[in-house]
Amino acid sequence: MSDFQKSFSESTNSIKFDEKYVDNSVQPDDIGVANQWAVKTVSDPCVGNLATPVNSGYFTKAFINNLPFYREGISPNFRGLETGAAFGYLLYGPFTMTGPLRNTEFAITAGLLAAIGAVHIMTALLVLYNAPGKAPNVQPPDATVNNPPADLFTRTGWADFTSGFWLGGCGGAVFAWLLVGTLHLDTIMPIIKNIWTVS
Repeated sequence: MSDFQKSFSESTNSIKFDEKYVDNSVQPDDIGVANQWAVKTVSDPCVGNLATPVNSGYFTKAFINNLPFYREGISPNFRGLETGAAFGYLLYGPFTMTGPLRNTEFAITAGLLAAIGAVHIMTALLVLYNAPGKAPNVQPPDATVNNPPADLFTRTGWADFTSGFWLGGCGGAVFAWLLVGTLHLDTIMPIIKNIWTVS
């Protein structure tokens, strides 16, 4: 330890700072940035779901709570219809562009049939989730979703969600098929299809 450090450690006088360097606006009980970003348990620390800046932030909560699965004020059938439409619409493109018939004139129709087949498989999985034993598990409130829909997690609610998912999924795939078939994409489609072709 240097003589300079030793003089401070052995000194019994408290260190006085010049008043111009002291910020009196900050008090020990103020909520600072560290407390705002601190990780806190939601209700039961054994559950393992912690309130972090990511899962309990404003943007994340607004985004998740506006998804059709968690949005307030809509029926389970409409929740399934909206979710299925997004799935069917988004599944059509990969099946059309990267499917085994992508270089034939049947690529558009094959993509439609494959997307509808995938929607049928997902619908069968939703039916199987509702089939055995007791009713579906009710999601408890957590850091992201304060009020999960209670009407969805019943046998009839899940059955309505499943039927809406099937109809929305098939409708979304057909809508994507109609867009691709009616728009003038015949100049773009060969370029996109040949990206994955080895020649």
